[in-house]
Amino acid sequence: MLCALILFLAVFRTSFVNALCHADESSALMEFKRSFRTSKAGSFSIQPGLYSGCVYPKVESWSLDEHGDCCLWDGVECDEATGHVIGLDLSNSCLFGTITSNSSLFHLHHLESLNLAWNDFNSTFIPYGLGNLSGLHYLNLSGSYFSGKIPSDISQLSKLISLDLSFAWVSLPNINNFVQNLTMLRELDLSYTNITSPFPKVVANFSSLKSLKLIYCQLQGEFPVSIFHLPNLEVLDISDNANLSAFIPEQHWGSRLKSLSLHGTDFSGEIPISIGNLVVLNELSIGDCHFSGSLPTSLGNLSQLTFLDMSSNKLQGHIPASFANLTQLSTLYLRSNNFSGDTLHWLVNLAKLTYLELSDAQLSGPILSSFENLTRLVELDLSSNHLQGEIPNSLWELKDLEYLDLSRNNLSGTMDLHKLRSLRTLNLNSNNISFASKTKMNVTLPNLSTLILDSCNLHEFPKFLGYLSGLEWVDFSHNKIRGSTPTWMGNGSRESLWYMDLSHNFLSGFGNKQINLPLPKLTYFDISSNLLTTKLPTPPPSVTYFNISNNILSGEIQSVCRARSLFILDLSNNNLSGAIPSCLGNMDSLSILDLGKNKLEGMIPQAYPKGCALKSIVLTENRLQGSIPRSLANCTMLEYLNLGYNQILGEFPSWLSQLTKLKAIILKSNKFHGPIEAYQSQYNFSNLHIMDLSSNSFTGEFPSKLLQSFHAMEVVVNQEQLEYMNTFEVIPSSLSTVARFLYYGMKLTNKGTEREYSKVPFALMQIDLSNNKFEGQIPDLIGDLKSLVLLNLSNNILSSSIPPSLANLTRLESLDLSQNKLSGEIPQQLTKLTFLSFFNVSHNQLLGPIPRGSQFNTFAKDSFSMNEGLCGSPLPKKCTTARDKLPIPPSLKEEIGEESSFNLDWTFVLIGIGMGFLIGMVLGNLIIDEKSRWFLRYSERMAKGWIRMRRQ
Repeated sequence: MLCALILFLAVFRTSFVNALCHADESSALMEFKRSFRTSKAGSFSIQPGLYSGCVYPKVESWSLDEHGDCCLWDGVECDEATGHVIGLDLSNSCLFGTITSNSSLFHLHHLESLNLAWNDFNSTFIPYGLGNLSGLHYLNLSGSYFSGKIPSDISQLSKLISLDLSFAWVSLPNINNFVQNLTMLRELDLSYTNITSPFPKVVANFSSLKSLKLIYCQLQGEFPVSIFHLPNLEVLDISDNANLSAFIPEQHWGSRLKSLSLHGTDFSGEIPISIGNLVVLNELSIGDCHFSGSLPTSLGNLSQLTFLDMSSNKLQGHIPASFANLTQLSTLYLRSNNFSGDTLHWLVNLAKLTYLELSDAQLSGPILSSFENLTRLVELDLSSNHLQGEIPNSLWELKDLEYLDLSRNNLSGTMDLHKLRSLRTLNLNSNNISFASKTKMNVTLPNLSTLILDSCNLHEFPKFLGYLSGLEWVDFSHNKIRGSTPTWMGNGSRESLWYMDLSHNFLSGFGNKQINLPLPKLTYFDISSNLLTTKLPTPPPSVTYFNISNNILSGEIQSVCRARSLFILDLSNNNLSGAIPSCLGNMDSLSILDLGKNKLEGMIPQAYPKGCALKSIVLTENRLQGSIPRSLANCTMLEYLNLGYNQILGEFPSWLSQLTKLKAIILKSNKFHGPIEAYQSQYNFSNLHIMDLSSNSFTGEFPSKLLQSFHAMEVVVNQEQLEYMNTFEVIPSSLSTVARFLYYGMKLTNKGTEREYSKVPFALMQIDLSNNKFEGQIPDLIGDLKSLVLLNLSNNILSSSIPPSLANLTRLESLDLSQNKLSGEIPQQLTKLTFLSFFNVSHNQLLGPIPRGSQFNTFAKDSFSMNEGLCGSPLPKKCTTARDKLPIPPSLKEEIGEESSFNLDWTFVLIGIGMGFLIGMVLGNLIIDEKSRWFLRYSERMAKGWIRMRRQ
């Protein structure tokens, strides 16, 4: 027996030793290796956030000299009996290059497993030829930077058990035809493949399927709910397909389901009670869908759940107390729903919770001491609810807490933060809080990088702030902090907010000494809207967002030149004085500059280089002089320019027309002069929403050509969707890149009253040319600006009649034509302006009846005063006779004289010109046209002659 066993082992060993790699396959592998470059440094990045660099270039170990047997090479697997290569795993192998259809890879006819995931194939197509590898069971090309369509021959690999083409950045026009032959699949992952077709219903017949992942594939139409019934399905992830709709079935669940993700789809309806039957489920993600109704108590049956996301739905009612049974939960997201008040008692059992988000969930009442057992909690977000009362002391015992957000509630209490040594982000804005006083705080919160305490009713800066040398984001805006900034803020002292302690380092030339250097971390600093009375603190060099607006700061602003990385600088509404430093004109990164409402003097910086990044410049309400620098034409990204209320000189800056992104130009209340039309035959203000040139000394003809270029005003804007004029700004930070909408604020004259807008609706189109010396007539083309909401041409020298084309401005809410020399009648067509709530034509030379109907029935008599020829309501003068309805124009008054024009004896007219004139008068009352008016004027001249003859 022993001899037989020895003989068998000898034969087996001989057989194994002889099963070396086949020469043709070794040669094919070496040829495949030579078709690529490799990079140990992993310099390429396939997908930001998913992959960066490579792990190990496995093919570098391949060599025919040292290891002729390819079965011993890294990533190669051979059949022990035959020696044929059956597996090739080159995932994360730093390959860079292309695979062609005649690649030697396709000579490995015995391959059963091929993994080329997470390499860089240079955006080439997946090669046609994979279908030759008919024995493949496992194919993984994920994250390998392909492009184009998935070749059809892959669908002929009928033995495939696992197929992963996720993150390959390819397209698949018809997924149904592609998968119909792959009936043996157990794992299918086409995530981030561009499919844009209905969900493949044939998949519902794949009874062996265990894992199906189709994340962000642009799938459309109805999802076949029968897939939920697949008997072996364990993982289903179809998240982030916004146009894929369905509901969760009531019954016949596949009992093996462990992970279900419908996040970001169009699934709707109520969550069925039957979901509680998925007793082995450990991950449920149905956030950002359209589910409604209340949460079933059966969710408490899912005792194996570790991850639960039901955020951003329309769920309501109480959170079931049965949630206390979910003791394995580590992540719970229920934010952005419509739950009713909840005491959160059930939280006390969830001792394994690490991430808890209940923001914007309509929770109310006090925060009870339910957090005392949550010792593993890393993130807690209860923001934007209706919570009130004292913050429980149990929160300050959560030593592992890194993120705490209680903002936008009505909480109060004293913060005792010294135990939260792991804390990185603290957001308490819009509460009523104070801080525990500690004499030694230099070891408190060593990791804190983000501190947001705006609108917290603070009266002073917390003393511990001076010791937080790792801060990168600071927001103390909208508080009641008075007096001067503390000594630790930007003064280089040991308690300075931007101080760096290098005392425990050995620096050449300094020895072991303390050196105060500006801390390079602080990037966001906002202490706006307080009561600070001090000089401007010197900003740290690293800061990108610096906002100290709405305080009582004084002194000059030269110190801002130290911050060379600024993206946003807002020092508005202070008492700052002196000149604007020239450095603000050539900061490469500066995008938003607001120095408005100060006492700055001198000229605007003259040098703006090419590539200037400025999008918004606000210098309004200062004492600036000189002219607008022509170099601003280099700021091609400029959208908003507000220089109003200064003493700026010069002619109209026609070159601003080169800045085609401009949405608002405000030059009001300066010393601009001269005509506008004479400067340029063609303008291009195609994106302009607001043009305010009021209260200057512009002269000449009405600027018709200027208005012709306002193309954005010619398109009717949807006013129902309330949006505001803003710029989308990306603020760089070492924490993360922060994207924010920054709204344009301005002072505009609306309905006769100057009004301050903190945000201006996108649909608010305005032209204000008032208080200048424009002459001539208002052109008919103004009726083309159909989106115009506010139009103010008052206090000029405009003459002729009011153009009826103004009736085309159907969005118009305010029209001011007062204090001009307009004549003729008020066009009856203006009654079509149903949004018009302010109308002023006072102090002109208008005549005839005031139109009646619609909005004109609401205007007061002040809107029409000082027009002697007007009659009818609301004026006391009635239009009851022919003479009243058609008063004598001012030109004839001068000829006839005051007495004769108003005391004309029509008897002489009738006697002198006979009965025919009487008929003419009647027709004049019935049909007011040019011929009848001429007839009346002729009659009055005839009457004038009769009067003179009578006086003689």
